[in-house]
Amino acid sequence: MRLALGISYNGQAYEGWQSQSSGRTVQDRLEDALSQFAAQPVSTLCAGRTDAGVHGLMQVVHFDTGLDREEFSWIRGTNRFLPDDIAVQWAKPVPDAFHSRACAVARRYAYVLLESPVRPSVDAGRVGWVFRPLDAAAMREAASALIGQHDFTSFRASACQAKSPVKTMKRVDISRRGAYWRFEFEADAFLHHMIRNIMGSLLAIGQGHERALWMAQVLAARDRDAASPTFSPDGLYFMGPVYAPEWGLPTRTAAYDWLP
Repeated sequence: MRLALGISYNGQAYEGWQSQSSGRTVQDRLEDALSQFAAQPVSTLCAGRTDAGVHGLMQVVHFDTGLDREEFSWIRGTNRFLPDDIAVQWAKPVPDAFHSRACAVARRYAYVLLESPVRPSVDAGRVGWVFRPLDAAAMREAASALIGQHDFTSFRASACQAKSPVKTMKRVDISRRGAYWRFEFEADAFLHHMIRNIMGSLLAIGQGHERALWMAQVLAARDRDAASPTFSPDGLYFMGPVYAPEWGLPTRTAAYDWLP
């Protein structure tokens, strides 16, 4: 049987998603918990890897197992062995043709940013921070240059392993609630550090260091040195992949309602 799981996690304590020799990754902790619950080794494949410090609202993984257990058993049983900052949100049996990464038609991220003269405290590690006022109109104008299919080399980390820098950005939404900004991105796929690099450039424009038209120039340069430095991972959330409705998988978790 092939099983898909929806996972949420606070990434502050981890060296990203992907398994490493240190064992201090979300994948390592998840697979250890699954293996304890199943009483046999379990290896997972995910929809999209996240960096150190990045959070997940609905990471999706799949794995094959010979165990026949109820969905709620996989959820509660696995969560028993997970640390408090990682939790299985849902479990669904899927056809053998399902692949958490290959079947995703899009991926969604949100970046939550605090604009305040004072640094974060209770939300430290969960939000990015700027102390200068931001210009919403300028950032939205700049973000419009990113929509569509482009070569995103200017926003690609040197360690990126993607075969092509060409991606299709479907949506960039920028909103504000009180002192908190929310930047939401949806694309067919993302490059390593792509959103954090875009955020650095959007904030340079929002703070008046660059004009809105500069974003299109950076994109056209196809040169990482043309863009701003990589911004903090603290406020970045992987909202999860988007799948065709016929797979019958959940589209959100409870954490969506908590996120500003």
